[in-house]
Amino acid sequence: MAASGKLASFRLPPLPTVGELIKLYNLRAEKQLSQNFLLDLRLTDKIVRQAGSLRDAHVCEVGPGPGGLTRSILNAGAADLLVVEKDTRFIPGLKLLSEAAPGRLRIVHGDILTYRLDRGFPTNISKPWEGDPPNLHIIGNLPFSVSTPLIIKWLENVANRTGPFMFGRTRLTLTFQKEVAERLTASTGSKQRSRLSIMAQYLCTVHNCFTIPGRAFVPKPEVDVGVVHFTPLVQPQIQQPFQLVEKVVRNVFQFRRKHCHKGVEKLFPEARRVELTQEMMQKADVDPILRPTELTIPQFRALADAYARLCAHEPALLTYEFREELRLKHVARKSNTASSPAFMDAPSGVAESPLPPR
Repeated sequence: MAASGKLASFRLPPLPTVGELIKLYNLRAEKQLSQNFLLDLRLTDKIVRQAGSLRDAHVCEVGPGPGGLTRSILNAGAADLLVVEKDTRFIPGLKLLSEAAPGRLRIVHGDILTYRLDRGFPTNISKPWEGDPPNLHIIGNLPFSVSTPLIIKWLENVANRTGPFMFGRTRLTLTFQKEVAERLTASTGSKQRSRLSIMAQYLCTVHNCFTIPGRAFVPKPEVDVGVVHFTPLVQPQIQQPFQLVEKVVRNVFQFRRKHCHKGVEKLFPEARRVELTQEMMQKADVDPILRPTELTIPQFRALADAYARLCAHEPALLTYEFREELRLKHVARKSNTASSPAFMDAPSGVAESPLPPR
């Protein structure tokens, strides 16, 4: 009885439903912000359960909107919930929840892409990276437009142990478009295998928890939604700087249907492309005719290590971008084309007049 009484103390008092709040404050989802509301509290409760026990936990919720997921997090027993909401229209409804859960809900009006989460929680909740994860969770029903740039930012934070990961191996439970969720968790050889698969899995244990049908959201999106859980690994599977790994993986996957050496070639200037590509593939001991989707994370590790050794001998390689080389060639070609007619139009045997100064 005592235990059930303690659990009941976590639960919110009777409140207007999320749907009633939407009507009360005349809220509607903004298409340009990729907003889709999840009103079914059974589904928001299910999302929260994927995070594990939230009893007495610190939680950051990303983009709470009308507060459906917020209610589920509070009902699960979170002691300290920080919500970061960019849209001012939702603040009054969140304040109502804050009043119903005194001392447990903090509201930040801001953009999660720029908000300093490392300042959002007390340092005494930190745990050693090699130990258990801290009692801190990030949970969010992410707008589609922000989900990919946000997870890339957080993966870089994981690699550098910065942002919300300065507290330790903070766990994430987030929603994505179903296709993105499948890419994040795709195994070697699957058609969904992508840059995101490698970047997420070399740093984290990634689990595709379940799929929410699009019809559960208001308004209904054109796609279904996947719930994905991330737990940072104690040791990354690739021991190179995040930016270097990202560059190698990005280049390999830009030609996903071709042999992997085609992407590796673009890591190097055209004048030395063949030579350095061959050297890198040999050092990595990776079959150059494998497709990008067929490469394992250990093979990507070998490629990243080989590229890092080449960059150590020739540091300029690290800053080389083949698209910039293409752009400069295009500019030079346009310049040459623009200047050619002045010479081609001159009659045969007639000396050219000097061009006027510009």
